[in-house]
Amino acid sequence: MNMPAHPHHAASDCPNCGAVVRGHYCHECGQETVLHPASAREFVHEFIGHYVALEGKLWKSLLLLLFRPGQLTLEYINGRRVRYIQPLRLYLTFSLVFFAVVNYTGHDEVPAPAPAAAHGKAERKGGLMREDEPGEIAAGTVDVRKAIGNVNAHWGEQADRFSNMTPAERDKVMRTVFNSYVPYAVFFMMPLFALYLKVLYLGSGRRYGEHLLFALHVNGFAFLALTLIMLVPDLFGIVTFLLWLWLVFYTPVAMRRVYGGSRLMTGVRWFVLMALHVTGMGLAIGAAFGIGILH
Repeated sequence: MNMPAHPHHAASDCPNCGAVVRGHYCHECGQETVLHPASAREFVHEFIGHYVALEGKLWKSLLLLLFRPGQLTLEYINGRRVRYIQPLRLYLTFSLVFFAVVNYTGHDEVPAPAPAAAHGKAERKGGLMREDEPGEIAAGTVDVRKAIGNVNAHWGEQADRFSNMTPAERDKVMRTVFNSYVPYAVFFMMPLFALYLKVLYLGSGRRYGEHLLFALHVNGFAFLALTLIMLVPDLFGIVTFLLWLWLVFYTPVAMRRVYGGSRLMTGVRWFVLMALHVTGMGLAIGAAFGIGILH
């Protein structure tokens, strides 16, 4: 039976998990063995220490992510991980910031959230459903809505309701769908992005997890770059041009640093990767809008 730990004394058994402990930390769960009542000073010290450590990791991660394409991936693969933000957290942070900026700044058009963003811009929300004449959408989708209704009656009703909305109502629905469904659709493309890399680099010796790591980093950068394009003041078009230029060349530079190979073969692989990813992204976002509207 474990005895309560006396303040300022080391516990012979860990109060948290019951393991026999030696030293200042439990080897099983990591809890401190020297226990005493917490003071306000300790709470403040712990908070500041955690914040400074996180901030340090953030700046180190940002510097590599922005200015040394692929190096952050190599650092993680080579075991130097604790000094940087975890890949999934980094990706999710920049994607959340991107969609929040899109939502709260009211951009009618935003760049496509992909490393291949230079292939064009994707119209957002209400811009996807503009009508040249009132009732054009309802008149032009009769057969489609009938087919949907044959598959599922509820979906057919939802499609009819959506097609007969006013432009303002339709725009509101599209905005809601964009914010609620599209971020998930984009996120679930990351494993597929990694699969493309796995196929393109067969025989490289890289495991699937390493390709997924690369996917999170380059797509995290893409979200960050696209956010900057929307937020940073554009001086005579120069800033936007430079950001787009860096966005275009970032992925092939990162690919060559991580995977090696000649510039020619890297370029070929990058072109195939972007063609597959842009196509998949378009289908995924279209499916997200369809699911959102029909439900």
